[in-house]
Amino acid sequence: MRKPAKKHVSADINITPLLDLAWVLLVIFILTAVSIVQSVEVKLPETRESKEEVPTETATVAIDGEGTIFLNEEVVTLVDLEERLKLYSTANPDLPVVLRADKALVYEQVVQVLDKIKGAGVLNLNLATEAAAGGGGASS
Repeated sequence: MRKPAKKHVSADINITPLLDLAWVLLVIFILTAVSIVQSVEVKLPETRESKEEVPTETATVAIDGEGTIFLNEEVVTLVDLEERLKLYSTANPDLPVVLRADKALVYEQVVQVLDKIKGAGVLNLNLATEAAAGGGGASS
């Protein structure tokens, strides 16, 4: 009688489930990172043209609908805003500053913040807007 043939045992590891898990974790990381970057809720005014490119090293000044001023997501007063921006512009004179102001704000509040930004010696100021419906382009 014949002996039964030995079965070949494979020591391979199937990595497909591991790759699936890695993709899911990557997607979760990307979604949470985007929500962290845009944590100050403001409704931007619309414009026909919007710049798509925003430099990676920027100082962001945001004013929410209640008039609270944020510098890089930290609440500041008008006086503190000017002092801190002076420090930033001394360290990097070409530092771009992006102003994100809620469209429901009183114009005077926005002008006060603009005066403090200019008083700090900022040379590169950008105003964030959203693209108008049907206008094309992305928000900056």
